[in-house]
Amino acid sequence: MRKWMLAAVIATATAAGLGPVSAATFKWANDADSNSMDPYARQETFLLSFDSNIYEPLVRRDKDLKLEPALAVSWSQAEPTVWRFKLRHGVKFQDGTPFNADDVLFSFDRVRDAGSNLKSVVATVKEARKVDDYTVDFITNGPDPILPDEMTVWDMMSKSWCEKNNAVHPADITKNEESYATNHANGTGPFILKSREADVKTELVNNPAWWDKPQHNLTDVIFQRVATASTRVAALLSGDLDMIYTVPPQDTDRIANTKGFKIIQGPELRTIFLGFDQSRAQLTESDLKGKNPFKDKRVRQAIYQAIDEDAIKTKVMRGYATPTALMVGAGINGFTTELNKRTPYDPTAAKKLLADAGYPGGFEVGLDCPNDRYINDEQICNAVIAMLARIGVTVKPIIQPRIKFFAKVLEPSYNTSFYLLGWTPATYDAHNMLINLVHTRDNKTHAGENNLGGYSNPAIDKLIDQIQTETTADKRVDEMHTALKMVKDDYAYIPLHQQVLVWASKANVQLVQPADDYFPLRFVNVK
Repeated sequence: MRKWMLAAVIATATAAGLGPVSAATFKWANDADSNSMDPYARQETFLLSFDSNIYEPLVRRDKDLKLEPALAVSWSQAEPTVWRFKLRHGVKFQDGTPFNADDVLFSFDRVRDAGSNLKSVVATVKEARKVDDYTVDFITNGPDPILPDEMTVWDMMSKSWCEKNNAVHPADITKNEESYATNHANGTGPFILKSREADVKTELVNNPAWWDKPQHNLTDVIFQRVATASTRVAALLSGDLDMIYTVPPQDTDRIANTKGFKIIQGPELRTIFLGFDQSRAQLTESDLKGKNPFKDKRVRQAIYQAIDEDAIKTKVMRGYATPTALMVGAGINGFTTELNKRTPYDPTAAKKLLADAGYPGGFEVGLDCPNDRYINDEQICNAVIAMLARIGVTVKPIIQPRIKFFAKVLEPSYNTSFYLLGWTPATYDAHNMLINLVHTRDNKTHAGENNLGGYSNPAIDKLIDQIQTETTADKRVDEMHTALKMVKDDYAYIPLHQQVLVWASKANVQLVQPADDYFPLRFVNVK
């Protein structure tokens, strides 16, 4: 089988005028697993990125994050509330069944199912309508000028395969549910799932029947979860790994100065932030009875001004962070430098704000934090805990691996009082952050699906709804600026920084590092 697959790769490359390419096995590691092979399991970058090597969307991003055709060859607005997608002919799922409009309609129903965590990507769509076997219309609730951008993280699944394997409904990962699609896969993408040992090792092989022209030379891809940072680095430098996805900032110089290895780094679009429970009358993880201090803007501002983000950048992140005052960073449509000035770090002012709010002695609260999701996430949380202690706020750390962390904070009741999270707008547009994190939670439209703390401001909701249907570009940007300022002035969240992406590999590895932190294997070559 390996010989046949290699022959197919060489034949495809030769036909494309690229000449024969040498086959390669690629071994890489991260501090955590993708947790599910089901691309609807969680709206989290690493899971979506990993699964996108097997599955594909209608519209994808190229090396420069620009939209390009994938399973759809074209798209257009037939009417202000109708987006028409023309599907690619001749595409087959990896089990040999053809891809067509029925799979798109099935995927639309599945992504909106109760167990899916990707409902927000089609939140504006009220109906998917089959025109013919290779044409689908999406009918939206009012004009949606950026629907194709929203769909880039929504992968298509096979109707027949899901029905055959009792995977029609996505398993709810927040309830530790599993289905056949949790550890098996059947996509249209460049790689096929060969074996899966959750939290240990996952192996992919090249898909010789892929519809696109391969730009990689990989026959086998072996991914391993290596939780300990020092072990990951040691495995790379010993030659056991070709690449590591999460590099501890303290090890970057050692890797860069070792012959035969290199550091790959660049700005990331993700914003790391702190959020609060602002919906409950009483915090679930606090010593306060009958009170929720985070409902008071003065308390939220006090927490903000007690955190020395410059110290976090310097001491925790070793410079690999860009402090921010906004919930979106440079590179996101709607970002503006004029608003991106943080409220000054001032513990004295923070203590006064707490006293004015009725908490002169502070209070106790739990902080939910992952320890294997973001760069130095646990260390950031520990730094925040120490800083808040100086103003009398005692923070109890609730630090867990990402699978337990997300299961807790994303479960239906959003069981968190205070938390650390990161968000990359999948559309590279500020509206994505606003509709997901800021808008009042709405189970019907799926707005606010990732608004874990239940923040609600009707005036901002109205503005977010206007932005969603605004078709005049300049007016839309002005509205986003207004909304971002309102979020900032209300201290709805505490934005900390945008990460700097840091990967490491052997010198003979060529890859692409997009600013959205996706790792597309289709661009990897090992020489």
